[in-house]
Amino acid sequence: MIKPINRDTTLLSQKSVPATKKDTEIITNLMDTLEFHKEHCVGMAANMIGENKRILVFQLGMIPIPMVNPVITKKSGKYTVEEGCLSLDGERSAVRYKDIEVKYQDASFVSHTQTFTGFIAEIIQHEMDHFEGVLI
Repeated sequence: MIKPINRDTTLLSQKSVPATKKDTEIITNLMDTLEFHKEHCVGMAANMIGENKRILVFQLGMIPIPMVNPVITKKSGKYTVEEGCLSLDGERSAVRYKDIEVKYQDASFVSHTQTFTGFIAEIIQHEMDHFEGVLI
């Protein structure tokens, strides 16, 4: 189900809690909402649709990829970038890493470890900042 975009900075500033198998509907809603906004959005965290869970989804070409409870285990290639966010007006400066390794669960709660680089790595880092209540 497509959900409205949360623009409440008080709610967006709260830390997210780990997701459980009871949160599978949130994954579906997040993917549906990203699909609806795909012309101007490449990734979303669950708090962007009002759910305070550690779930994100990003576009990998035409495929939406969900990540549940992701943790960055390695990072390299530090740089600074200006980013925008569907939940906030304008752009903000952020420190990112060119290469990251992420341990996460998929939509079926199966564990994976994967390396991401470049723009996809940047998207994942942006969405993970949402988990910490960082306004980007």
